Amino acid sequence: MAMVTKQISIFLENKRGRINDVTKVLAVNGINMEAFCIAETSDFGLMRLIVSEVDKAVEVLRAADFAVIVTDVVSISCPNVPGALSSILERLAEKDIFIEYMYAFSQHETADVIIKPNNLDECVRILEGLGQDNR
Repeated sequence: MAMVTKQISIFLENKRGRINDVTKVLAVNGINMEAFCIAETSDFGLMRLIVSEVDKAVEVLRAADFAVIVTDVVSISCPNVPGALSSILERLAEKDIFIEYMYAFSQHETADVIIKPNNLDECVRILEGLGQDNR
């Protein structure tokens, strides 16, 4: 199953406690982090999150002086078995869908993957056409 979802990106200074500052702001406001990843350079970090309440999260994070942007991404659920993701990515590559970045997590039988494709609408159309192959 594939669907478009909202992702929050937060720019963080590379200093002790900044990631915890984000998690505290979200926790105090009752917002659950459903998925996240962190990339860093020597000067700053970029935290990407999928959260339970996007609008509220953006509001409270900006109020706490975090630089926040919202991006549409594609969320995919697939079987947590060898080759399932490879099959999906192969089909996207065949249709010239380039993935700018991706992160994933799995629990038991299912893997959930977040991707930022170069063409969101076409990516979703292709994934929907896969039917049961990507579940």
